[in-house]
Amino acid sequence: MIFALSGPRQLQPVSALKVSGRDLAIVLDLSGSMVREDFYLDGRQITRLQAVTRVGSEFARRRAGDRVALIVFGSEAYFATPFTFDTEAVARRIQEATIGISGRATNISDGLGLALKRLANSQAASRVVILLSDGVNNAGATNPGGVAELAAEIGVRVHTIALGPKDLQSAEPGERGVVDATTLRAIAEISGGEAFRVKTTDDLVDVTQALDRLEATDSAGLTAEVYRSFWTWPAAMAAALALLAAWRQA
Repeated sequence: MIFALSGPRQLQPVSALKVSGRDLAIVLDLSGSMVREDFYLDGRQITRLQAVTRVGSEFARRRAGDRVALIVFGSEAYFATPFTFDTEAVARRIQEATIGISGRATNISDGLGLALKRLANSQAASRVVILLSDGVNNAGATNPGGVAELAAEIGVRVHTIALGPKDLQSAEPGERGVVDATTLRAIAEISGGEAFRVKTTDDLVDVTQALDRLEATDSAGLTAEVYRSFWTWPAAMAAALALLAAWRQA
């Protein structure tokens, strides 16, 4: 019994979680135009949302070491996943993203603003937003440029992804489903981030790989000590001996 109370245990080898010291917010456009079928994957035509959920979820899974959050926006913006080291949970929420749950308009300002509101109080060494949109800001009362200036003031980099085959500059007057690449580029430049233009699924894959290089996750891991306890064995032996002694005295 004394041996059991001494707490025999063995240190177990564990893989330490590599921590980058970065808070990364993924801000995803779920406006109505994301249902357009003008992307291709494995030779078949798919919607913009299907391309984003497929590639975006794989990107989220590769962010081990970052604290990652997911914000979705349409007419309104909300947190789909708070900041967490559980990148698999974030990836699943991206895969489950559905058009219409946040309205069908495009409120870029509120989507970015919600991310900045949470990042403003973050103590992370690096704070980053990845903003993806396929449209033109047409909801909310705030100008996207003003929100970008706020990002620059609080030290948050915003990388933007302009998604869609056509943008305002290349489209015919009045054509629908085009992206405001100029505004997204300005947001990135004001905040010190990078702007990317995506017209195909392959472009999207290339962009996520470029972001992996820009925001690398290699770093020293958190050390953790995990022990396997053996006190139950001497305790069980002591209990068995006590029962045997009681039986012999009976």
